[in-house]
Amino acid sequence: MLALMTAYVCPRCRVHSPVDALTWRCPRCHGPWDLEFTSAPVSLTSLGSRVNSLWRYEEALPLATETPRVTLGEGRTPLVPLTDGVSAKLDFLMPTLSFKDRGAVMLAELARRLSPRRVLADSSGNAGTAIAAYCARAGLDCVVYVPEGTSAKKLEQIRAHGARLTVVPGDREATARAARAAADEPGTFYASHVYNPHFLHGTKTYVYELWEDLGGRLPDTIVVPVGNGTLLLGAALAVEELYGHGLVDTRPALVAVQAEAVSPLAAAFHAGADEILAPATVRPTLAEGIAIPNPPRAGQILRAVRATGGTFLTVTEDQLHTAQVDLARRGLFVESTGVACWAAVRAAPGREGLTVLPLCGAGAKTGLSPSSTCRA
Repeated sequence: MLALMTAYVCPRCRVHSPVDALTWRCPRCHGPWDLEFTSAPVSLTSLGSRVNSLWRYEEALPLATETPRVTLGEGRTPLVPLTDGVSAKLDFLMPTLSFKDRGAVMLAELARRLSPRRVLADSSGNAGTAIAAYCARAGLDCVVYVPEGTSAKKLEQIRAHGARLTVVPGDREATARAARAAADEPGTFYASHVYNPHFLHGTKTYVYELWEDLGGRLPDTIVVPVGNGTLLLGAALAVEELYGHGLVDTRPALVAVQAEAVSPLAAAFHAGADEILAPATVRPTLAEGIAIPNPPRAGQILRAVRATGGTFLTVTEDQLHTAQVDLARRGLFVESTGVACWAAVRAAPGREGLTVLPLCGAGAKTGLSPSSTCRA
């Protein structure tokens, strides 16, 4: 079974590692892995009779060689119009109420096959919740590192799935450092949504679903929130696969959104840089889920946006609050990080053709943001 798995490869050093070695990053440059995997074209006409989860796109997914597979029925979230020319994909309707289920199911399936002593994840909340839920489904021991100040509702959700919590003093970066130190312990599978590329191959199903929903085409513009870039890089993977297999005629522009308070990628993009200029100062923001000062895949994110003719947009704290309230008045209660794209589209309207954005996390996880929070 393990022989059927693909290998990890470092995009910088070209160092390879077998997937079953539990090596979570490149041993030479300490950067994140990519995956040596070649997708096959998905037949649009065959999808009507397939399983109603992201595994329906099995030709495009690693780990699709064996059944049954870990699943909670994730994916296939609704695509609904917001205004003329703008639609939202309701990824907050996933089993754990965030888009992170798309990647978590892939990591849990991989861990199930590798049978580690424990699975370890670090998160500001949503990724940890998703990993905890899918590990519970797979019968895997799981520990989740979270920063102090994580939403009590998210902590409750992680505990409910049976995962053990380690609360780390400090911010999200301190939590990541603590988890990475523990990830090298023998028998540990580091279910990192940043370093493990299987997560990106899960998030790319977001675009495959758009392609299916739109009858074999893609929107003109896809707007996504970016912190560590897992959804954007997954979207870029899917766009290149669909275009490369001749299943779409054009590539949509990928537009990335960051909070103005913590926006190292936007600054680098508009400066024409290939990497971030310097780690950002972490300032308080309602969009805490994308407040990443030094994303490990920064260069890949910048290249992906430029390759599609896209751009970076930033949003203020007032715009985030207003967007959350506006969506709630439209019947969609979304957490404050998850409204970033709608905030950006409201502030910069006028794109031609169809624009699609994700609503990534449920408002029930964090509540409604106060309008005065985080104003500088």
